[in-house]
Amino acid sequence: MVLQAEEGQLTTSSPRILVATAVPVERDAVARAFPEPAAELSRPGTVLHRLPDGDPDLLAAGVGPALAAASTAAALTAAALDGAPYALVVSAGIGGGFLPDAPVGSLVVADEITAADLGAETADGFLPVTDLGFGTVTHHPPAGLVAAAATATGARPGTVLTGSTVTGTAERAALLRARHPRALAEAMEGFGVAEAAAAHGVPVLELRAVSNPVGPRDRAAWRIGEALGALTDAFGKLAPVLRSWTPHDSHG
Repeated sequence: MVLQAEEGQLTTSSPRILVATAVPVERDAVARAFPEPAAELSRPGTVLHRLPDGDPDLLAAGVGPALAAASTAAALTAAALDGAPYALVVSAGIGGGFLPDAPVGSLVVADEITAADLGAETADGFLPVTDLGFGTVTHHPPAGLVAAAATATGARPGTVLTGSTVTGTAERAALLRARHPRALAEAMEGFGVAEAAAAHGVPVLELRAVSNPVGPRDRAAWRIGEALGALTDAFGKLAPVLRSWTPHDSHG
Protein backbone atom coordinates (compact mmCIF):
# COMPACT_ATOMS: atom_id res chain seq x y z
CA MET A 1 0.00 0.00 0.00
CA VAL A 2 1.31 3.44 -0.96
CA LEU A 3 -0.12 6.67 0.42
CA GLN A 4 0.41 10.21 -0.83
CA ALA A 5 2.78 12.33 1.24
CA GLU A 6 2.41 16.03 1.88
CA GLU A 7 5.41 18.22 1.08
CA GLY A 8 5.23 19.65 4.59
CA GLN A 9 6.27 16.28 5.98
CA LEU A 10 9.83 16.74 4.71
CA THR A 11 11.21 18.29 7.90
CA THR A 12 12.33 15.95 10.68
CA SER A 13 14.53 16.41 13.72
CA SER A 14 16.27 13.03 13.49
CA PRO A 15 18.98 12.17 10.93
CA ARG A 16 17.36 11.13 7.69
CA ILE A 17 18.40 8.06 5.72
CA LEU A 18 17.86 7.30 2.04
CA VAL A 19 17.77 3.69 0.80
CA ALA A 20 18.40 3.46 -2.95
CA THR A 21 17.61 0.27 -4.85
CA ALA A 22 17.76 -0.33 -8.58
CA VAL A 23 14.17 -1.40 -9.30
CA PRO A 24 10.78 -1.16 -7.57
CA VAL A 25 10.68 -4.86 -6.62
CA GLU A 26 13.83 -4.37 -4.53
CA ARG A 27 12.45 -1.16 -3.02
CA ASP A 28 9.25 -3.00 -2.10
CA ALA A 29 11.24 -5.84 -0.53
CA VAL A 30 12.92 -3.29 1.73
CA ALA A 31 9.57 -1.66 2.52
CA ARG A 32 8.13 -4.99 3.70
CA ALA A 33 10.62 -4.96 6.58
CA PHE A 34 8.78 -2.00 8.11
CA PRO A 35 5.31 -2.22 9.67
CA GLU A 36 3.82 1.00 8.30
CA PRO A 37 3.04 1.70 4.63
CA ALA A 38 5.18 4.07 2.63
CA ALA A 39 3.87 7.36 1.27
CA GLU A 40 4.71 8.37 -2.30
CA LEU A 41 6.35 11.76 -2.63
CA SER A 42 7.32 13.37 -5.94
CA ARG A 43 10.42 15.53 -5.88
CA PRO A 44 12.18 17.22 -8.81
CA GLY A 45 13.76 14.47 -10.89
CA THR A 46 12.70 11.58 -8.67
CA VAL A 47 9.91 9.86 -6.73
CA LEU A 48 10.46 8.78 -3.12
CA HIS A 49 8.56 6.34 -0.95
CA ARG A 50 8.60 7.74 2.57
CA LEU A 51 8.28 5.53 5.63
CA PRO A 52 6.86 7.12 8.81
CA ASP A 53 8.36 7.50 12.29
CA GLY A 54 11.88 8.35 11.21
CA ASP A 55 12.45 5.23 9.12
CA PRO A 56 14.28 5.59 5.76
CA ASP A 57 13.03 7.11 2.57
CA LEU A 58 13.09 4.58 -0.27
CA LEU A 59 14.13 5.26 -3.85
CA ALA A 60 14.01 2.99 -6.90
CA ALA A 61 16.96 4.78 -8.52
CA GLY A 62 17.21 2.82 -11.76
CA VAL A 63 19.51 0.19 -13.25
CA GLY A 64 23.20 0.88 -13.76
CA PRO A 65 25.68 3.25 -12.15
CA ALA A 66 24.82 6.31 -14.27
CA LEU A 67 21.07 6.36 -13.62
CA ALA A 68 21.57 5.32 -9.98
CA ALA A 69 23.95 8.25 -9.49
CA ALA A 70 21.63 10.72 -11.22
CA SER A 71 18.53 9.66 -9.29
CA THR A 72 20.34 9.54 -5.95
CA ALA A 73 21.87 12.97 -6.59
CA ALA A 74 18.42 14.36 -7.40
CA ALA A 75 17.01 13.02 -4.13
CA LEU A 76 19.97 14.33 -2.12
CA THR A 77 19.75 17.75 -3.74
CA ALA A 78 16.00 18.02 -3.19
CA ALA A 79 16.41 17.10 0.47
CA ALA A 80 19.18 19.64 0.94
CA LEU A 81 17.12 22.39 -0.70
CA ASP A 82 14.19 21.47 1.54
CA GLY A 83 16.42 22.06 4.57
CA ALA A 84 16.33 18.42 5.69
CA PRO A 85 19.41 16.76 4.14
CA TYR A 86 20.07 13.06 4.36
CA ALA A 87 22.73 11.90 6.81
CA LEU A 88 23.28 8.46 5.23
CA VAL A 89 22.61 6.73 1.92
CA VAL A 90 22.21 2.95 1.72
CA SER A 91 22.58 1.21 -1.64
CA ALA A 92 20.59 -2.02 -1.39
CA GLY A 93 19.27 -4.83 -3.53
CA ILE A 94 20.10 -8.21 -4.93
CA GLY A 95 23.28 -9.13 -6.79
CA GLY A 96 25.65 -11.84 -7.86
CA GLY A 97 27.88 -13.58 -5.35
CA PHE A 98 31.39 -14.94 -5.83
CA LEU A 99 31.48 -18.61 -4.86
CA PRO A 100 32.26 -20.14 -2.46
CA ASP A 101 32.38 -17.09 -0.19
CA ALA A 102 28.95 -15.61 -1.02
CA PRO A 103 26.47 -18.35 -1.91
CA VAL A 104 22.93 -17.76 -3.14
CA GLY A 105 20.70 -16.50 -0.33
CA SER A 106 23.56 -15.02 1.69
CA LEU A 107 24.10 -11.36 2.52
CA VAL A 108 27.09 -9.14 1.81
CA VAL A 109 27.80 -5.72 3.31
CA ALA A 110 30.41 -3.63 1.52
CA ASP A 111 33.46 -2.40 3.37
CA GLU A 112 34.66 -1.28 -0.08
CA ILE A 113 32.46 -0.18 -2.98
CA THR A 114 34.56 -0.43 -6.13
CA ALA A 115 33.96 0.33 -9.79
CA ALA A 116 35.16 -2.78 -11.57
CA ASP A 117 35.27 -1.44 -15.13
CA LEU A 118 36.01 2.28 -14.80
CA GLY A 119 39.32 2.79 -16.58
CA ALA A 120 41.13 1.75 -19.74
CA GLU A 121 42.09 -1.51 -21.39
CA THR A 122 45.74 -1.50 -22.52
CA ALA A 123 48.14 -3.97 -24.08
CA ASP A 124 49.44 -4.60 -20.56
CA GLY A 125 45.98 -5.11 -19.05
CA PHE A 126 43.30 -3.03 -17.37
CA LEU A 127 44.17 0.32 -15.77
CA PRO A 128 41.70 1.81 -13.26
CA VAL A 129 40.80 5.42 -13.83
CA THR A 130 42.91 6.44 -10.83
CA ASP A 131 46.02 5.17 -12.63
CA LEU A 132 45.11 7.56 -15.43
CA GLY A 133 45.11 10.45 -12.98
CA PHE A 134 41.35 10.91 -12.63
CA GLY A 135 38.62 10.46 -10.05
CA THR A 136 38.25 7.51 -7.74
CA VAL A 137 37.32 3.86 -8.08
CA THR A 138 36.62 2.94 -4.45
CA HIS A 139 34.45 4.32 -1.65
CA HIS A 140 34.76 3.12 1.95
CA PRO A 141 31.60 3.01 4.08
CA PRO A 142 31.99 3.88 7.78
CA ALA A 143 33.77 0.94 9.43
CA GLY A 144 31.66 1.07 12.57
CA LEU A 145 28.42 1.01 10.59
CA VAL A 146 29.68 -1.89 8.43
CA ALA A 147 30.51 -3.85 11.58
CA ALA A 148 27.14 -3.09 13.16
CA ALA A 149 25.29 -4.06 9.99
CA ALA A 150 27.26 -7.31 9.71
CA THR A 151 26.53 -8.20 13.33
CA ALA A 152 22.83 -7.40 13.05
CA THR A 153 22.15 -9.15 9.74
CA GLY A 154 24.80 -11.88 9.54
CA ALA A 155 26.11 -10.31 6.33
CA ARG A 156 29.70 -10.97 5.38
CA PRO A 157 31.84 -7.82 4.96
CA GLY A 158 33.93 -7.45 1.83
CA THR A 159 34.27 -5.68 -1.49
CA VAL A 160 31.17 -5.21 -3.61
CA LEU A 161 31.97 -4.51 -7.25
CA THR A 162 29.93 -2.25 -9.50
CA GLY A 163 29.87 -2.87 -13.23
CA SER A 164 27.89 -1.57 -16.18
CA THR A 165 27.79 -5.12 -17.56
CA VAL A 166 26.79 -8.17 -15.54
CA THR A 167 29.37 -10.94 -15.60
CA GLY A 168 28.26 -13.84 -17.77
CA THR A 169 31.29 -16.11 -18.12
CA ALA A 170 33.61 -18.05 -15.86
CA GLU A 171 36.58 -16.31 -17.46
CA ARG A 172 35.27 -12.86 -16.56
CA ALA A 173 34.45 -13.98 -13.01
CA ALA A 174 37.98 -15.32 -12.56
CA LEU A 175 39.45 -12.11 -13.98
CA LEU A 176 37.47 -9.97 -11.54
CA ARG A 177 38.53 -12.08 -8.59
CA ALA A 178 42.15 -11.86 -9.70
CA ARG A 179 41.91 -8.06 -9.82
CA HIS A 180 39.84 -7.82 -6.65
CA PRO A 181 40.71 -10.75 -4.33
CA ARG A 182 38.35 -9.50 -1.59
CA ALA A 183 35.35 -9.23 -3.90
CA LEU A 184 32.28 -10.99 -2.53
CA ALA A 185 29.50 -9.63 -4.73
CA GLU A 186 28.76 -7.82 -7.97
CA ALA A 187 25.95 -5.40 -8.76
CA MET A 188 25.35 -2.42 -11.03
CA GLU A 189 24.47 0.56 -8.79
CA GLY A 190 26.55 0.81 -5.62
CA PHE A 191 29.40 2.89 -7.01
CA GLY A 192 26.99 5.32 -8.69
CA VAL A 193 25.07 5.76 -5.44
CA ALA A 194 28.35 6.23 -3.57
CA GLU A 195 29.56 8.85 -6.04
CA ALA A 196 26.36 10.87 -5.56
CA ALA A 197 26.62 10.55 -1.78
CA ALA A 198 30.28 11.62 -1.82
CA ALA A 199 29.44 14.70 -3.87
CA HIS A 200 27.10 15.72 -1.05
CA GLY A 201 29.53 14.75 1.72
CA VAL A 202 27.18 12.00 2.91
CA PRO A 203 28.43 8.55 4.02
CA VAL A 204 27.22 5.46 2.20
CA LEU A 205 26.52 1.81 2.99
CA GLU A 206 25.86 -1.05 0.55
CA LEU A 207 23.97 -4.25 1.38
CA ARG A 208 23.38 -7.04 -1.14
CA ALA A 209 21.38 -10.25 -0.99
CA VAL A 210 22.87 -12.83 -3.35
CA SER A 211 20.48 -14.08 -6.03
CA ASN A 212 22.91 -15.90 -8.32
CA PRO A 213 26.55 -16.94 -8.63
CA VAL A 214 28.90 -14.62 -10.52
CA GLY A 215 29.92 -16.57 -13.61
CA PRO A 216 28.25 -18.27 -16.57
CA ARG A 217 24.84 -16.71 -17.19
CA ASP A 218 22.26 -19.33 -16.18
CA ARG A 219 18.88 -17.83 -15.33
CA ALA A 220 17.63 -21.23 -14.19
CA ALA A 221 20.08 -20.95 -11.29
CA TRP A 222 18.85 -17.54 -10.19
CA ARG A 223 16.91 -17.41 -6.92
CA ILE A 224 15.47 -13.90 -7.08
CA GLY A 225 12.55 -14.61 -4.77
CA GLU A 226 14.85 -16.11 -2.15
CA ALA A 227 17.19 -13.14 -2.38
CA LEU A 228 14.36 -10.62 -2.08
CA GLY A 229 13.13 -12.46 1.00
CA ALA A 230 16.64 -12.30 2.45
CA LEU A 231 16.71 -8.56 1.72
CA THR A 232 13.47 -8.04 3.61
CA ASP A 233 14.72 -10.09 6.54
CA ALA A 234 18.01 -8.19 6.54
CA PHE A 235 16.33 -4.79 6.75
CA GLY A 236 14.10 -6.02 9.55
CA LYS A 237 17.30 -6.71 11.51
CA LEU A 238 19.10 -3.63 10.22
CA ALA A 239 16.31 -1.19 11.10
CA PRO A 240 17.34 -0.76 14.77
CA VAL A 241 20.93 -0.09 13.66
CA LEU A 242 19.75 2.59 11.23
CA ARG A 243 17.41 4.16 13.80
CA SER A 244 20.23 4.49 16.33
CA TRP A 245 22.88 5.60 13.83
CA THR A 246 24.09 9.21 14.00
CA PRO A 247 26.35 11.20 11.64
CA HIS A 248 29.08 11.07 14.32
CA ASP A 249 29.22 7.30 13.76
CA SER A 250 30.58 7.90 10.25
CA HIS A 251 33.99 8.42 11.81
CA GLY A 252 33.96 5.04 13.54
